[in-house]
Amino acid sequence: MGDERGVFDELQRVQLPALFEMYGVNCVLDVGAHEGEYAQRLRTGGYRGRIVSFEPVPQACAELEQAAADDPEWRVEQIALGRDDETMTMNAVPGTLSSLREPTEFGARRYKRLRDPDPVEVQVRRLDGMLDELLAGLDRPRPYLKLDTQGFDLDVFTGAGDRVEEFVGMQSELPLMQIYEGMPRLPEALGVYEAAGFDVAAMYPVSRQGKTGRVLEFDCVMVRGSLLKPD
Repeated sequence: MGDERGVFDELQRVQLPALFEMYGVNCVLDVGAHEGEYAQRLRTGGYRGRIVSFEPVPQACAELEQAAADDPEWRVEQIALGRDDETMTMNAVPGTLSSLREPTEFGARRYKRLRDPDPVEVQVRRLDGMLDELLAGLDRPRPYLKLDTQGFDLDVFTGAGDRVEEFVGMQSELPLMQIYEGMPRLPEALGVYEAAGFDVAAMYPVSRQGKTGRVLEFDCVMVRGSLLKPD
């Protein structure tokens, strides 16, 4: 599985900057940034535009801020995004599995660290209320939305409201098996994204069950064909 994930990480490193060029992306909203791994892959792949990374967990955000410190086009926000402006409890755990949702029985059985999380109060904001400020200073903004929020992607998307129509592309983790309570599965989430005008450009397996070979979730890259950059 490690070798397979490395292959797909490399494909994303190559494909995403190419898509960004096709669609004229000049601002990437990196939601659920952890310590900045995604943004660093974009930079390695050649993307030089604005990045705004959101990471509410204090320890991870401190590492994220250090990673972004020497990059003037990379901004960090220590908040979560969601459906409402509110305060919520994050179930913080080591690594990349911290979530605003409780683990399912399956999730806790598969990932032992989900059984004993550290509760952290975090600020949650709607994206539509922040977007003008995030895109300020860009001539003809063409934003891209990256979601990796451990079961909260659709909540973040909903919080973009009608302004989701401004995004030329996006990506989201689409689960086939629920690691967290109430997380939408692939058919439901993909249906919402497609109804909003996005089409699938690629799917990459994120994790799979070793003993059965079943994929647990995909990382899905989507584009809005109607907003292809003019020649």
